[in-house]
Amino acid sequence: MKSDEHQNILKIKRTARNKTITLSKQEINEYGKKLLKVSNLVSAKEIENKIINSDLFEAEKHLPDSFVNLLFIDPPYNLTKNFNSRKFSEMSVEDYEKWLDSWLNKINRMLKPNSSIYICGDWKSSSAIFNVARRYFIPQNRITWEREKGRGAKANWKNCSEDIWFFTKSKEFIFNLDDVKIKRKVIAPYRDEKGTPKDWEKHEHGNFRMTHPSNVWTDITIPFWSMAENTDHPTQKPEKLLAKIILASSNEGDLVFDPFLGSGTTAVVAKKLGRKYCGVEIDEYYCCLAEKRLADTKKDISIQGYSDGVFWERNTLQEQVRLYSKNNSAKKDQNLAEADLFSG
Repeated sequence: MKSDEHQNILKIKRTARNKTITLSKQEINEYGKKLLKVSNLVSAKEIENKIINSDLFEAEKHLPDSFVNLLFIDPPYNLTKNFNSRKFSEMSVEDYEKWLDSWLNKINRMLKPNSSIYICGDWKSSSAIFNVARRYFIPQNRITWEREKGRGAKANWKNCSEDIWFFTKSKEFIFNLDDVKIKRKVIAPYRDEKGTPKDWEKHEHGNFRMTHPSNVWTDITIPFWSMAENTDHPTQKPEKLLAKIILASSNEGDLVFDPFLGSGTTAVVAKKLGRKYCGVEIDEYYCCLAEKRLADTKKDISIQGYSDGVFWERNTLQEQVRLYSKNNSAKKDQNLAEADLFSG
């Protein structure tokens, strides 16, 4: 990383309540030693649970075939934006499609036959992503998710949504429906003629229903300064968003690959959910942020908005805390009872 950008990041002043993950000079040196550099063909085992600090076009030459179960891609959108030490410049739609194809056609060989592919984009890049990706993969759906914060415009609609294209390598693929159902509050608690709840359950703190997930996601919160997962990466995706994708389209032990890893959300969530990971990221500072976040999973594997195997709507933290406390209390009582059984 260029020294001037490094110094600028280290000088940012933060309030005491700011939870943004940062790096000291010592941590940059420490985590930098964990990063993988590839200059020869490597096996799938050698890159398992590794972050490759490299330009994607250089790294792909050395990566093996058929090692990816789930591919998550959050490429630079067709916008002019600074990514720490590097800048991506907006281009024509035609040139953007050529750029997308220049690396997507190389990643294609790395996928297993039953793999799933998710590619992020905004309204300006979404059509280009679809046009290129459908050359290699089978389109399955387009997810639109609400970015609940965004800048307003005086002569345009406020941009508060992004797309994620869902493709598969073949007609055979994984989709774990029960793992991504959403727990919603029941507004109209209908009952049958016997008084039995219809498709909902009564709880101490309210009535809830487990619902099938749709391709419109309104329960995602963008990381910000008071969230423990927040970093200074300008396009960081929320852990909850990755958790939905990883749980739906992979099984425990599968490998999740992210060729534009950024500050490491894909790898972190994969690890928290019992998957293997591999990521490529050109910026060393972001790689080190990812390594720090991975190290932190030894102390905390929680994912905001996902608890006790359930995805919750926004603004339900109190309900989550109550349920979590109740479940933990029950588990504690069970552990004590089991301890009594074996103590005599």
